[in-house]
Amino acid sequence: MYSIKKTTATQFTPATTSVSAQVKLDGRHHGIPACLQRLAAMTGLLLLSPFLLVLIALIKLESQGPCVYKQVRVGKLGRRFTMYKFRSMYMPEDPRFRNPDPAQSDREGVCAKYRNDPRITRIGAFIRKYSIDELPQLMNVVRGDMLLIGPRPALEKEVHAYQQHELGRLNSEQGLTGLWQVTGRADTTFAQQVQLDKQYIMEQSALNDVSILLKTIPCVIGAKGAY
Repeated sequence: MYSIKKTTATQFTPATTSVSAQVKLDGRHHGIPACLQRLAAMTGLLLLSPFLLVLIALIKLESQGPCVYKQVRVGKLGRRFTMYKFRSMYMPEDPRFRNPDPAQSDREGVCAKYRNDPRITRIGAFIRKYSIDELPQLMNVVRGDMLLIGPRPALEKEVHAYQQHELGRLNSEQGLTGLWQVTGRADTTFAQQVQLDKQYIMEQSALNDVSILLKTIPCVIGAKGAY
């Protein structure tokens, strides 16, 4: 049994559980059926389409470049796929673009995060704060690249830097939200994220998935750990 101690601004203790050193490797999905998650994602896209069109117009008006950003991410068992996000940063060719200093990352580990990232646009800061930039990933769920609930898909360069024990977080379908997102998000260290992802995989069930979905709503509204 374990608890995660305070190493950042946010302190939390996940539900106490007995977790073996080896993550479950049966390869089966134990949460809400994937077909239901994809149906929910498709319904969400249809209902949100007017809002998404307005957002696309705002992004386009503020800065040059595509409104939807495409990026290769790593899914279950290392499978690569193209993940979609609303663009929240200036493009490199924009005169307002400035690279952050890697040494100023506000998060430990292989996933760099900056509270005051100079690349972020004004509309970008808003949509990142409330996770609106992630909404295009509903299309990824519909396509079967990922699910609504699961560990977050990582960048290829991040996975290449993983230690052996950190690869365990890839033993599940990756998701739009998950245990890590409703526990602390960027206010946790990468080591804590890996621990939470492994806990989710070990305890995955439809009931736990429903609990995570319900907890996601107040986390998004409260912008918990988002920047």
